[in-house]
Amino acid sequence: MLIELQDVSRTYRMGSVDVPALRDVSLAVETGAYVAITGPSGSGKSTLMHILGCLDRPTRGRFHLAGRDVSSLRDAQLASLRNETVGFVFQTFNLLPRASALRNVETPLLYARVPRRERRARARVALERVGLGDRLDHRSSELSGGERQRVAIARALVNTPSLLLADEPTGNLDSQTGAGILALFDELHRAGNTLLLVTHEAEVAARAERQVVLRDGRIHD
Repeated sequence: MLIELQDVSRTYRMGSVDVPALRDVSLAVETGAYVAITGPSGSGKSTLMHILGCLDRPTRGRFHLAGRDVSSLRDAQLASLRNETVGFVFQTFNLLPRASALRNVETPLLYARVPRRERRARARVALERVGLGDRLDHRSSELSGGERQRVAIARALVNTPSLLLADEPTGNLDSQTGAGILALFDELHRAGNTLLLVTHEAEVAARAERQVVLRDGRIHD
């Protein structure tokens, strides 16, 4: 099992008030699954994604990722697990605007201290995989919204992560471009990648093989 959450809760302290974002969430996701997490605004989707991506820790409960007990890890170990295991695709792309597509995709490998020649080769392969082999040297500011999202997906894939997390990946795209990105996710799933997509759009969630609905911080699966 790639993901195992057991009775996970996350509470934030707002001044003198405790605000629960997740309440006793249990979830299991197998390797190779394609899961959509959906629900209204404020339901806890982003909080759950941050925990699954090792960007946040539960207040209570247990979380195992790729066989590791995340709750027992120190910050440095958590960062290492995140870099090795999780690829992120954000709604706002989070690209370096003046850097080329190739340089943007190389960035995670730079942090991992991969040698320059290998970085460049792996980034090129990742961009070719998402259909941007002819746009390697274009700055992200010169690319369309759909192309920027494909660069972001290539960057997420370049470390061959066990889990690909996508937060509202079509939210800033027109319907035709968004459909192209969803078709790419379908291809990645068929190739054996584990995808977990956070969305508030029912038609986007319907592309996944499983839907998990969050309401008021609780799962209605």
